[in-house]
Amino acid sequence: MKKYSVMKNRNTRPKRGKRIILEMIQILSRHGYCTLGEAFNRLDFSSAIQDIRRFTYVVKLLQLIAKSQLTSLSGVAQKNYFNILDKIVQKVLDDHQNPRLIKDLLQDLSSTLCILIRGVGKSVLVGNINIWICRLETILRWQQQLQNLQVTKQVNDGLTLSDLPLHMLNNILYRFSDGWDIVTLGQVTPTLSVLSEDRQLWKRLCQYHFAEQQFCRHLILSEKGHVEWKLMYFALQKHYPPREQYGDTLHFCRHCSILFWKDSGHPCTAADPDSCFMPVSPQHFIDLFKF
Repeated sequence: MKKYSVMKNRNTRPKRGKRIILEMIQILSRHGYCTLGEAFNRLDFSSAIQDIRRFTYVVKLLQLIAKSQLTSLSGVAQKNYFNILDKIVQKVLDDHQNPRLIKDLLQDLSSTLCILIRGVGKSVLVGNINIWICRLETILRWQQQLQNLQVTKQVNDGLTLSDLPLHMLNNILYRFSDGWDIVTLGQVTPTLSVLSEDRQLWKRLCQYHFAEQQFCRHLILSEKGHVEWKLMYFALQKHYPPREQYGDTLHFCRHCSILFWKDSGHPCTAADPDSCFMPVSPQHFIDLFKF
């Protein structure tokens, strides 16, 4: 009992990050955001997916919900979730952009649904089991449509990637923050294939996403003793989450108690508005409703 009391006294003051989240939860609950489902319903994510800067953020949020929070959504929130997902899939099928992101989301969602449906009676599923089976069948159909997606070759008599000088092509590759995008672009032309194997390119990508201590734990060397940065990037990606990068993110104003998109802003009445704004990552958004 004495040992327990000592440990309890050492942790009476919560960590700063958790304390801030608890303060935000209290504020949000006073404005009608009591559950993840309510927040999801009130924020207009259907419009957000039409903005390329916000598209990745919304997809990541839906993926996190699919992995661990699907059963916490109310029936209305679930319907809203799948309506937004339907719009995302149709958008990708129409414009052929970001198919890999959606494939990953659908894979996680189908895995979760298979587990929930097999464990019906043991897990909490809001709604009729037949509705969930229909949703799973819809997801499988979407996956097949994305698998069959063919990017049409555009006929263009103007300037193409092959016409650009090497330093410009190299500059394009160095602006990517996702290794799979570099691999995909390297398949376009033989020149890009060579440039995409640049060791310095993959070294900078590893340094951008991961810490030096993580390098040491998963060091991969060639027969000549050189660090295999490309192999290390994909190995590290399996063990550690890469740094997230979004064109636009949700922000929370502590003065006005408002969630808003950063690029849209909001008319804050504080003397120093910037000091009141806090970025809310997709994981941070999920964490707001876990306490």
